Amino acid sequence: MNRFIIYLKNIVIALAVGGIVGFLISNFIDYNDLIKPPLAPPDYIFGIVWSILYILMGISYSILEVNNELDEKTKKVYYIQLFVNALWSIIFFVFKLRFVSIAWIILLIILIIEIIKLFYNKNKVSAYLQIPYLIWTIFATYLNMGVYILN
Repeated sequence: MNRFIIYLKNIVIALAVGGIVGFLISNFIDYNDLIKPPLAPPDYIFGIVWSILYILMGISYSILEVNNELDEKTKKVYYIQLFVNALWSIIFFVFKLRFVSIAWIILLIILIIEIIKLFYNKNKVSAYLQIPYLIWTIFATYLNMGVYILN
């Protein structure tokens, strides 16, 4: 498969996961009705940030695929974290299980750290591209905890 197709495929997969979840939860989002902790951004920021993060995920994974550096464990952990990422929004917005979503997002952080380690052992650039995802998810954990406590 040519490099462009690999990058396109992996970016589209990551964006599609985010887009499908966004579509599924769109009627359940109550962000503007919640009491939010300090530093909570306006709601439109989330779509922008997550789009960038999904693109970085796709690029990062593509680097490994193009260089034939993927193994079964790396593939498995990558797709599990993508699945865990997608389910967080459903747990938080659809089911309104704010406390459960804290535990779920901590699981996601653990998986992101594992992805960074796995990627780092294969390609440092690929790992570094995941750092904004980790930082944003840690920030999202703060927001999640704040919403839970304040509401």
